[in-house]
Amino acid sequence: MFAKVLREGLGAWVELSPAQVDLLQMHFEVLTRWNKVLNLTAIRSEGEAVERHYCESVFLALHLPPGRLRVADVGSGGGFPGFPVGVVRPDCAVTLIESHRRKSVFLREVTRRLDNFRILSVRAEEVREEFDHVISRAVSYGDLIPSLKNLAMSADLLTGEEVPPDDLGFVWKEAVPLPWGKQRFLRVGERRK
Repeated sequence: MFAKVLREGLGAWVELSPAQVDLLQMHFEVLTRWNKVLNLTAIRSEGEAVERHYCESVFLALHLPPGRLRVADVGSGGGFPGFPVGVVRPDCAVTLIESHRRKSVFLREVTRRLDNFRILSVRAEEVREEFDHVISRAVSYGDLIPSLKNLAMSADLLTGEEVPPDDLGFVWKEAVPLPWGKQRFLRVGERRK
């Protein structure tokens, strides 16, 4: 059922390989099991999870520039948007940053057979390396302020209507509305020089 809902959600604008769909389905199944004991996501219905988590994350992945990128996902939680980004873009090295230890264990479990993922169980402001892109979803702007500009020159955020504050240290392009409506946007920015 997941694969059908995912394909319907993505529509004609992208076609994932069967292997990519299988990886996303595996993630969903493990997420569903773990979510019973560990709050990884508040979204419980399959349809809403596919749209809000997987489709939005795939949309972000397809908007990253081509080529090998080092990507950091801040506040990865259940693996969004980083896990789908790494599945859709296996050429990218994706670091999932999650300070909550039990969530980090979940992330290790779902990525253990995939060599383009790395898990950091620390707060983002403790990370002392720079990436090509930093991505995030469902992390408050206030929580991103201490770390975002130190992690990468480029940021890609899945957000609601609220405009990113100047304190983030980025110049933002015009927001890209997500195809599913509901006032969700992809915000792409470059670090202020």
